[in-house]
Amino acid sequence: MSLPSQPLPPVPKDTARIARAAFRRSNPYMLLRDRLVALFADADFADLYPKLGKPAYAPWRLALVTLMQFREGLSDRRAAEAVRGRID
Repeated sequence: MSLPSQPLPPVPKDTARIARAAFRRSNPYMLLRDRLVALFADADFADLYPKLGKPAYAPWRLALVTLMQFREGLSDRRAAEAVRGRID
């Protein structure tokens, strides 16, 4: 695995509009995403990854998923099931 710099892509405008409409008082997960990006810069973790190989997931993304899973109290298996159930 390698860790190429992966800037956080902006949230699509329609997605942001729908999220704001659905969560008028904000949402802890939306806040978490916005704040984690500032804490976890790819360059800070680059030494932990080999230089060659398949690109790795960005550290901010792994932290976000782990925190969401912890907050919901889900095991790995239950988290995977929840994702599959919410994709539709």
